[in-house]
Amino acid sequence: MKHENQEFSGGGGLRLQAQSWQPPGSPHAAVAIVHGVGEHSGRYADLASHLVHHGFAVLGFDHRGHGRSPGRRGHIDTWLDYREDVRAFVRHCTQVAPGSPLFLYGHSMGALIALDYAIAHPEGLAGLIVSGVPLQPTGVAKAHLVAIARILSRIVPAFSISLGLDEKGISRDPAVIEAYRRDPLVHSLVSMRWGTEILAAIDRVRLLASTIALPLLVVHGGADPINSPDGSRELFDAATGSDKSLHLYPGGLHEPHNDLDRSLVFQDVEQWLTHRVIDD
Repeated sequence: MKHENQEFSGGGGLRLQAQSWQPPGSPHAAVAIVHGVGEHSGRYADLASHLVHHGFAVLGFDHRGHGRSPGRRGHIDTWLDYREDVRAFVRHCTQVAPGSPLFLYGHSMGALIALDYAIAHPEGLAGLIVSGVPLQPTGVAKAHLVAIARILSRIVPAFSISLGLDEKGISRDPAVIEAYRRDPLVHSLVSMRWGTEILAAIDRVRLLASTIALPLLVVHGGADPINSPDGSRELFDAATGSDKSLHLYPGGLHEPHNDLDRSLVFQDVEQWLTHRVIDD
């Protein structure tokens, strides 16, 4: 496996940090990872290793204000910052893995970003994989925090608070939780503007989910305490494409790719990809 650190210009010219994992020879397809809030692309290395072993290239980047990328932690001025960063990342992926079918893989907030992007710019995408879809968030979207965010976003948009995420909800594997706690690139801060922008993005994706016609794989931990699996069911039912699959993992928590049954998740993702670029 060939691993490289890279960078590219995101929206507004901001230099974002990226990395790629590639197999020897030409990959079957490329998988572009869009990570969740407060984390970074390096936390998908095990998934990348599995997919590379089966002939797929995997690429990831750190959102602005996340991981190794610059920017105020957990802050955006507008949701378009994320959408334009992904647009630039897609261009970057086509340069790193030219000629390969490109699939977006988004987790949690990254799933929302990927869905929003695919609705606006489906061209050039071979399919969409979303994990822990936050269409019905339960762990952090408390009513009083939502009300506060809507008010303060207009007054002090960059004012930040802790997201209050319970890390025990991400995985049943104690090693994953401990690594998350010790990871210096993980943070818990989000700004008031981020809060109102993500709420608006959720409403927009729910409204336009019926326009999603790309091949779609939805995965979700069946006991996810942060984003309800009902949000993934809602998305699956709304999407109008004929090629769509939903995998719920009984007892699984928020990060299927980092949970106890991750080997099954890896296999499901790999087989879904293989069926669309090799078997056909």
